[in-house]
Parts: sequence; structure tokens; C-alpha cells
Amino acid sequence: MKGATIHQPWEIEWREMLRFSKPARRNNFFELIYIIDGTGIQTVNKNRFNYRKGNLFLLTPQDVYSFSIDAPTTFFFLRFDELYVKNNIHKDKEAVRQVKYILQNASHRPGCILKNKVDKPLIASLISSILNEQTNQQLYYHRISEQIINTIITIVARNIALKLPKNINEATGELILDMLNYIQQNIFEPRHLKAVKLSRHFNISLNYLGRYFKKQTGETLQHYITNYKMRLVEVRLLRSDMRINEIAYEFNFTDESHLNRAFKKYKGMNPSKFRKINTVELNSEGKPIG
Repeated sequence: MKGATIHQPWEIEWREMLRFSKPARRNNFFELIYIIDGTGIQTVNKNRFNYRKGNLFLLTPQDVYSFSIDAPTTFFFLRFDELYVKNNIHKDKEAVRQVKYILQNASHRPGCILKNKVDKPLIASLISSILNEQTNQQLYYHRISEQIINTIITIVARNIALKLPKNINEATGELILDMLNYIQQNIFEPRHLKAVKLSRHFNISLNYLGRYFKKQTGETLQHYITNYKMRLVEVRLLRSDMRINEIAYEFNFTDESHLNRAFKKYKGMNPSKFRKINTVELNSEGKPIG
């Protein structure tokens, strides 16, 4: 699948669509997609989400996605790359690493990213403002648009950060952010997540690794890896048609029975029962419709 590219530090597009003309696609940049109006289904990395007016989706580099439109939908697209984040969001090097980590962390947490209620009307207002600037193109419109974009990206980072380990904050150091990012990128490859491998990769003592990770995140290394993987299994169960044995294979469990035991320990029931109990029509924020 050929990746899409952008030719400017940031690009904006908005238009109404009766059908999403592009097939499942993968970007080489970040893309924020806001639903100005309309309903339908977004599919990203095999997971499906009902969308509606006011939803905001973040697609990270290498995500594969498409939209199936039910009612005519007006999309707002904001595309930017890591270089834009580095040069424009913050001047502080550590702050840049924070924002980049947070944005990358969204790849395994699909669906509407607006978790903070007070941010929903704020995002709507900011997008309306940027559309006015782009339409009217008065003096300094480009500069003002860029400032609004910076604010939107920062708000997005805040909403994603609400779901990060409890001890992660603006003062968190570079090493633990790299470590968390490494775990997320290798979550489908258990051999890369062994303590010995992490110790060597990050040049940190094996004896100190566990204490350091817990001090920085508030949970043990194994607990974080297990819970992160189980959250992804939950997404597959609720948002895809994948069979249990297919999910077990994707996450490198020995077999379906191995996944059943691990999931039951995590949720108190096996995956099939969890899927049956929770299979209701959900909106893009994970809440029942109606």
C-alpha cells in the first residue's frame, strides 16, 4: 500500500462527501479528522467506530483507515508531520519529545480522542475559526491559522495524555518515554519485551530496570505490558469481527486457550463471554447509542 505524503509543514482540507472516495489508505504523517456534520463508520487498523458530528480522530503515521458514509458528511482534515511538531509546537526539546510521544501513543487507542468534555466545544470553536481564516484570507491569516493549529494539537495531546500511565506528566524524563514507546511498538512481539532485552536496548541495569519503571509509571513493567496488551484485545473483541483464535495469533499467545486464561484473569470472564455481553451498538466514544 503506497503511503500518502504532504508537501507543506501542515495542510488543511474540508469538504462534504457522499462517499469516501479514497480506498483504505496509510499516511506518512499525522492526520486529524474532525466531523463537522454527518454519520457513518470509520475503520482503522481493522477496528470499526460509528462516527457523528463533533468527533475528532487522530491517525498516526502507518495507520490504515477508511470511512463508510451513512449520511452526507462534512470532513475537516488537518495534516502535519513530526518536523512541524518539532519546529512549531514548543521550543523546549523535552516538551517536543512529550508531544511526539503522546501523539504516537494514539495509534493503539483508536476512536474519538476527545475525552475531556470541556475540550469538545473548544475544538469546535477553534476549527470554525480556522475555517473562517482560510476562507476570508485577511491580513496575517496564515500566521493566525498556524497559531490555532498549535492550540488544537496541544489540546489533542492533553486528551490522549489522560489515558497514559498515572505518573506520566510534563516533567517525565526522556528515557521512560522512549521505553513506553518501544513497548507499544513491539507489543505484538513478546520476545522484544523481555526484561533482558529492554535492559540491553536501553543500556540500563537489569536489576534496576524494574524499580526504575515502577517509580516512573506507578506500575510494574510486566503489569503495564500485560494490561496494555489486554486493552488492545478488548478493542479487537468489541470493534472487529476477528475470531478469538485470530486475536490470539495476532498477539502471539500460544493458542486460544492461552488467551482465554490471560483474559479471564484480566476481566474475570473469557473473551467470548466478554464480547457477547458487550456487543451493543456503540458510538465513536465507546458509549451505547440510544
